[in-house]
Amino acid sequence: LKGRSYPYIAFQILRKFLKDEMVENDLEAICSEIYDYPIPLERINENTVMAFLDRGPSASFKDFAARFMAKIMEFYNEKNKITTILVATSGDTGSAIGEAFKGIQGFQVIILYPDQEVSPIQRLQLERIGDNVKTLSIDGQFDDCQKLVKKAFLDTELSSLNLTSCNSINIGRIIPQIVYYFYITSNIKSINEPIIFSVPSGNFGNSLGCELAGRMGMPLEHIVIAVNENDEFPNFLSSGKFSPITPSRQCVSNAMNVGNPSNLARYFDLYGGHLLSNGIINKDPDLGSMRKNLWSTSISDSETLQMIKDTWINNGIILDPHGAVGLAALLRFRENKNKSQAVVLGTAHPGKFPETVEEVIGSDIIKPEVLKKIMGREANVYKLDSNYESFKSFLLQEK
Repeated sequence: LKGRSYPYIAFQILRKFLKDEMVENDLEAICSEIYDYPIPLERINENTVMAFLDRGPSASFKDFAARFMAKIMEFYNEKNKITTILVATSGDTGSAIGEAFKGIQGFQVIILYPDQEVSPIQRLQLERIGDNVKTLSIDGQFDDCQKLVKKAFLDTELSSLNLTSCNSINIGRIIPQIVYYFYITSNIKSINEPIIFSVPSGNFGNSLGCELAGRMGMPLEHIVIAVNENDEFPNFLSSGKFSPITPSRQCVSNAMNVGNPSNLARYFDLYGGHLLSNGIINKDPDLGSMRKNLWSTSISDSETLQMIKDTWINNGIILDPHGAVGLAALLRFRENKNKSQAVVLGTAHPGKFPETVEEVIGSDIIKPEVLKKIMGREANVYKLDSNYESFKSFLLQEK
């Protein structure tokens, strides 16, 4: 794959899953259409690279999966059928899904976000999508939004809405995220030495894409699962006991404010265990194998801000708070003298967090054109409490 374009690599990876489901020419055309933006790679030092996944339509890594899902679901959607997509977001997922599905016939999208836990720019994005996309500001936290969505899927009285999800509880969000790990690796490695990926993590879908890439043959040494002060997973790796954090802790890396990651259940399954949705371990995973492949640490807000400052001073690179968590976690991992080639994912454009980043670096951030374009739209948002009956009533009214 070395030297190949992103659309080519996407086609080669995704056809492994879809070759019996759709004509390959259709899949190839979709990959060529949607993956029309770059992944800049910038060196921090001789064995560390930042990979910026923030150049898509919503300035977030979520665009890679959201755009693919939108095109695939449009391709398969039955004529004259309306599918309702429910999306809980802690910041970036909602705008990525909303922008991807905006204007696509046969779909209505309902986005739920925690009113006090998104950045001002993220709020502006979420409230200015419009068309067939409706945004709900929930008086609660991300975990509350996620609970509302999951409960709706189990509610038989809502079956007529043809509900589905574009959160990472939908495997269709995970599979496209496998691709950029192969693309990045093929662009920085000349030989197949194992590589380390440090992944800023909230709901664990992004790192799960890396896990699956490794199982498909990508040379992988370790996944550093970088979390903010919601430290339920590093505590589990060290103790073998899992305790969800309720309510989740609010941090400057807000898209990672998750106290009970949905995709942790998939990790448990891959390692032979079973985790219930309420955080109770039904069957222990192979903790030894987990510890061999996964390493996790919690980065505080003060460490996050210091990482942004240091990277700006030393490298002239501006990180967003989530990428800063990823880099800080890798540096902590390196304290055991590991010098293997590593990649840290930059998952959102720093222009989405100007209040935080500009104060730290002492300079204005130039916002990407995609954000400027969105800001010019008219706002439209609905406000709800976190009571399920209120949410259910809204869904039935929108039918």
